[in-house]
Amino acid sequence: MSKTICVVTATRAEYDGLYPLLKKIKERSFLKLDLVVTGAHLCQEFGNTYKKILDDGFEIKEKIDMLLASDSASAISKSMAVELFGFADYFSKNKPDLLVILGDRYELLPVCFSALNEMIPIAHISGGEITKGAIDDNIRHAITKFSYLHFVANDEYRRRVIQLGENPNRVFAFGELSLENVLNEKLLSKNDLEKCINFKLDKPYVLITFHPETISKKSVENQISELINALKCLNLKIIFTKANADKGGRVVNKAICNFVNENPKNRIFFDNLGRKYYLSAMKYCDMIIGNSSSGIYESPSFFIPNINIGARQEGRVRAFNTVDCDLSSAEILKAIHKVMCVDFKNKIKTLKNPYEGKNTSEKIVEVIIEFLLNGKLDVKKEFYDF
Repeated sequence: MSKTICVVTATRAEYDGLYPLLKKIKERSFLKLDLVVTGAHLCQEFGNTYKKILDDGFEIKEKIDMLLASDSASAISKSMAVELFGFADYFSKNKPDLLVILGDRYELLPVCFSALNEMIPIAHISGGEITKGAIDDNIRHAITKFSYLHFVANDEYRRRVIQLGENPNRVFAFGELSLENVLNEKLLSKNDLEKCINFKLDKPYVLITFHPETISKKSVENQISELINALKCLNLKIIFTKANADKGGRVVNKAICNFVNENPKNRIFFDNLGRKYYLSAMKYCDMIIGNSSSGIYESPSFFIPNINIGARQEGRVRAFNTVDCDLSSAEILKAIHKVMCVDFKNKIKTLKNPYEGKNTSEKIVEVIIEFLLNGKLDVKKEFYDF
């Protein structure tokens, strides 16, 4: 008897993280994949990235619009309300055997509310992490309490999920799922990358993704101006990718767009590079700059420096290729000079990525199948006390 697994995705990065698992689910003949797309995927401003999902060969079961044309706090709350209506209707008509979600995005909370009310068990990927500079921290731990199965990146995160009251028998540390893309994606040569993105990589370049610190006391305008002021001092080429649809994200993107337009020969800005182009750009860059989880997760596997700005990723386990700095132009420049030193570059050639697992997606699917086929899934659970 086939079992239906619903997977929900709202952003480009989250989808790329889920991609290896989606392929594994699709390979199993007795598993039916219902892929539901929402959030920034359906927004032209963020590249209509649902089209990339279709290009990867996946069928989209449902598209649920929710984003309003504003990124104020109240607009995000209203967007979540719109999304709640959409998923309430969806889950009232569709009753999957399991819902799978990844990460800590605000778009996932209405999904969890709707699923719980329809008594649909939830499996959560990437719980137990800490990000002190973003509201995502609160959301991630809330999703943990909604969820029955947990797939985390390492033992430290597993201990934290158990500390939140989850039974150890339902918490599995198999490694960071997105790293399978680094290991398995056929990346472009540098010359082919240049042609595909129409941007000459004829001198050192940096790859930058910067998101607003959603609980910072600094205004978003001030946050992005500190980064741009530092970049103005560099003689490097720069590839930017867009900030998420977070509070203040449009402010960041507008400032970056203006900065790029001042010198388009040396700077370029993408709504969404896509998995292959993004990882190829990372492979050949001289450093990552910003505050994206990608710098924490993926850059160690390429043995390149990662400059992590501000508190957004504070609390996450990191390899020693990451240099943390305050959100000020002076500190950002100091960090850049540090990672450009030959000694630093030699040191990180031997690092080990603390997020790497082995056959992560396969192990996740095997556990899901065991729970599905043996009737071990539920929404009811007892708080696990130490």
